[in-house]
Amino acid sequence: MTFSLPQRAPAAFGVLFLLWLAVFGPGLFNPSLFDDADSAHAEAGREILLRHDWITLHENGIRYLEKAPLPYWAMAASFRIFGFTEFSSRLPLAISVLALIFLIYQFGRKFLSAEAGFWAAVVFACSFGPYLFTRILIPDVAVGMWIALTLYFFFSGWRQSRPSLYSCWAVAATIALNVLTKGLIGLVFPCAIIFVFLLLARDLRHLLKMRLVSSTLVFLAIAAPWHILAARYNPAQGAAKGFLWFYFVNEHLLRYIGKRYPVDYGTFPLVLFWGLLLVWFMPWSAFFPQALSQIRLRLPRVSGVRQSADAINLLLFSWAAVILLFFSFSTRQEYYLAPALPPLALFIGTWLAREAQSAPGSTMSRSGLISSRVLLVIGLLISTTAIALIIIAKPAAPGTELADLLIKNPSAYVLSLGHFLDLTGQAMSLFRWPLSGTAVAFSLGPLFNWLLRRRGFPRLANLALALMMILFVECTHVALGVFAPVLGSKPLAVAIQRVYQPDELIVSDGEYSLTSSINFYTGVQEDILNGRINGLWFGSLFPDSPPIFLNDTQFARLWASDTRVYLVTGSEERRAHLAKIAPVRELAHAGGKFVFTNHQ
Repeated sequence: MTFSLPQRAPAAFGVLFLLWLAVFGPGLFNPSLFDDADSAHAEAGREILLRHDWITLHENGIRYLEKAPLPYWAMAASFRIFGFTEFSSRLPLAISVLALIFLIYQFGRKFLSAEAGFWAAVVFACSFGPYLFTRILIPDVAVGMWIALTLYFFFSGWRQSRPSLYSCWAVAATIALNVLTKGLIGLVFPCAIIFVFLLLARDLRHLLKMRLVSSTLVFLAIAAPWHILAARYNPAQGAAKGFLWFYFVNEHLLRYIGKRYPVDYGTFPLVLFWGLLLVWFMPWSAFFPQALSQIRLRLPRVSGVRQSADAINLLLFSWAAVILLFFSFSTRQEYYLAPALPPLALFIGTWLAREAQSAPGSTMSRSGLISSRVLLVIGLLISTTAIALIIIAKPAAPGTELADLLIKNPSAYVLSLGHFLDLTGQAMSLFRWPLSGTAVAFSLGPLFNWLLRRRGFPRLANLALALMMILFVECTHVALGVFAPVLGSKPLAVAIQRVYQPDELIVSDGEYSLTSSINFYTGVQEDILNGRINGLWFGSLFPDSPPIFLNDTQFARLWASDTRVYLVTGSEERRAHLAKIAPVRELAHAGGKFVFTNHQ
């Protein structure tokens, strides 16, 4: 029984493309966009086209100055080609994932071995973290792609002792594009990684060979124009301090030290931040001990060391360590470590390739078998838990929504995965099919992985784990579809669109992020009731901010007027309060949210 890896690069790229399509393809089309960052960022891309303004981002008609523009430019270009759909909003991020998978393969192929690159790309594509971190429109995986490209050019030049002009300028250009993707960390991360690597390699003099003057000019030519124009078009006005203060001081410095205002984010516990690496790399994290044992923190002073595996492993270590340590001293979210996943995938892929090439019964082969046994136990525990949840979860009554079975924890929603803490035992009854698929995946995948490694077929064992993750990700995708009405508001937007007429008003009960998908799907600017906070707060300070922020008195006058108002709220208790002002009609409800209107 044998399994042949693609021998040529085009064939390997073809296999990896199909793998990307299987894991990330279904998520391009559904579920619907969620509220908060997901649809709000898509709306920023949409408003670029509507306003013909590629300098100042807007959300719901308000200046949105806290983010770098490149992801939104990419979405705007996609919208222009494919229209305002979920597919077009997600396509640029999905392409960056595909590019990163290809980059990981090429990284390994050039600096390690073709097999190491292939397995590293498979590990990244078939891990839980990269899938989960791309379910909402955040650019952190794209940051990892630019860092990978930067370090690819840098290491190619370093191995030549005297880097070429092309490699130096390519480093500068990719760093600039990263700055336009995520702000100053696009500069800090690659520069810090390169510095730490050269320090550990005892070769800081290499910095003087990197054509710093001309490279700096290339960097500024790409990164500076938008920043200059954004500062020019968004100067300090009235109560607004202007783009330069808000973007660089508030959004970078103060956010890092936890002093940013407004505080609309939480910080993930440090122990979990590190510990969840085991989850994000599931199931390949079973091979973490062997993978990390390859690290050498000092390079020997011998000829040919620049071409050695120790050199590339030192770069990969510097890559992961800089990012993980950087966020260990700041506020952090779960997905912040996404740029650190590629080097860890390359470590794992390198070890898997070495194991596959080792003789049956060797120390390396026995080590892989031990990890497969550990994974088998973990897989059986997960499978048993999934089956138990299927059995003990009482079926919900017909017509019951998921939102009716959740326990709300608003304090946890500042974390990107906070809503999943709302799940209850009975709520799991709505996830029977995903749970069943998970039970099958985690019982068969680790079992075949163990059996095949025991018989001396580690490549086939790796394939079994990849297939297991494809099935598990599909189960996760189905589960997100069940969760979608809770996390988003598309059903309510569709209901409003059926009857909406010009000059009518859509009002969000609370801050914009609670119902941002209403804005995206209807294409109508929302008024905000008691929600001049968080994401839209700073933009609302500019004199040209539209008068969309309402207090209770203003809203009561609107509700009693002849203007038809649609109030989108997460509180059913609002019905009784509104009825004291004017008749209340329920237009729609879904996911624990309601649309009330004041006219038939």
